[in-house]
Amino acid sequence: MDRVLLQGFEWYLPEDASHWKRLGERAADLKKAGITDVWMPPAYKGANGCQDVGYGVYDLYDLGEFEQKGSIATKYGTKEEYLQAIAALHREGIEVVADIVLNHKMGADGCENVRVEAVNETNRNQIIGRDEISAWTTFCFPGRNRKYSDFCWNHTHFDGVDWDDRKKRHQIFQFEGKEWDGEVDTENGNYDYLMGADLDMNNSEVVEELKRWGEWYIQMTDIDGVRLDAVKHICFTFFTDWLSCLRQRTGRELWAVGEYWSPKLESLLHYIEKSGEVMSLFDVPLHFHFMQASVGNGNFDMSKIFEGTLTQAKPNLAVTFVDNHDTQPGQALQSWVEPWFKPLAYALILLRKEGTPCVFYGDYYGIPHDGILPMQNVIDRLLKVRKEMDDAGQQDYLDDPNIIGWVRKQNERCCAVVMSDSVGGTKKMLVGEAFLGQRFADVLGNCKEEVEIGADGYGTFPVEGGSVSVWKAI
Repeated sequence: MDRVLLQGFEWYLPEDASHWKRLGERAADLKKAGITDVWMPPAYKGANGCQDVGYGVYDLYDLGEFEQKGSIATKYGTKEEYLQAIAALHREGIEVVADIVLNHKMGADGCENVRVEAVNETNRNQIIGRDEISAWTTFCFPGRNRKYSDFCWNHTHFDGVDWDDRKKRHQIFQFEGKEWDGEVDTENGNYDYLMGADLDMNNSEVVEELKRWGEWYIQMTDIDGVRLDAVKHICFTFFTDWLSCLRQRTGRELWAVGEYWSPKLESLLHYIEKSGEVMSLFDVPLHFHFMQASVGNGNFDMSKIFEGTLTQAKPNLAVTFVDNHDTQPGQALQSWVEPWFKPLAYALILLRKEGTPCVFYGDYYGIPHDGILPMQNVIDRLLKVRKEMDDAGQQDYLDDPNIIGWVRKQNERCCAVVMSDSVGGTKKMLVGEAFLGQRFADVLGNCKEEVEIGADGYGTFPVEGGSVSVWKAI
């Protein structure tokens, strides 16, 4: 069966160091629902200790094992609980995808005096001044005391920071004698620098240490794949080399998906080409189509929902999603898909053959922090239909600006999906003469009537306004 990924967290999970336990306990239910892979949040110690969501990376080797940054456990639990959760998922046949954050480090153990060039924040190629600053760039991890690795980081392993501790000021500083990575996203002139102490991927010591760590991490945790954070800020060929090395050293397939946050399809395709197609990418353009449709008051052209998306251009490398931890309310990339459109969006990623769908934890289980209710019931029904239509063919009826549909069928199995972002109506679609006279019902329960398939093999399938119906033979 094809892959269905669950993003196994949202931003505002309780800071109770219990999430690894929760995921392990839910393994059997997730398997039953049709989840094949779980993307787990960053497992290593962050600069804010047990309050860090995981992207403020401090020590990659501390998986909740050492007293560092005010705690032994991470926000999600201890190393032992992490390994137990992975084992529990594996027992159910669910593969584990680890969140890998290699762009930057934060929460350094000490400062160094470094000569720098201050750069224009909106054009990082423009130097606006030179100075000497006090930079947080020393990482020796005293709490770990060199267990697993004796590598200590200093300013030579980074190419920039955004804080001068001497004058207590924010500014993007490029270290003297360094250059930003050349092949990165061109936003802000050069988007190598994102946050914290930016790793210098032109430094051979850095590259070799990251390979050593990657091999250690895979062997230690027994993960099956990786979600790669912030790839647009890292030299486009870095992961080509890193993934190839780890796949060779470990003998694992190591499925990978990268986060290249851009609504521009051409940017995603450029990255795929430059990185040698070593990973899938999240279909960010499709996410923005969902968001725009959800706030479009029925004026979004649904016949073009896939136009200009990675799902259309490179379906085998597209990971489709509705929302994630960055797009949820209150976050830096907030672009939340309105609740009424969520069932339509999930039908569009779960009930079609193109792309690898990713279900968001905050949609599945809800987000109590913002009073967002779970839609597990709807997603589970869609997942059930997906399993039944596993290898079925697909006939599209994406031919109307408001009401679109498609049919999936294989021998005696068939489903017809119809949706509208505006007023209700019907869509006449061919299911085949094999279903002549059979009656179809909406498994989502949004339409109560039944549809009988005519002598010509067609059915006229209704849909309510701003809704989706999934029709199956009774």
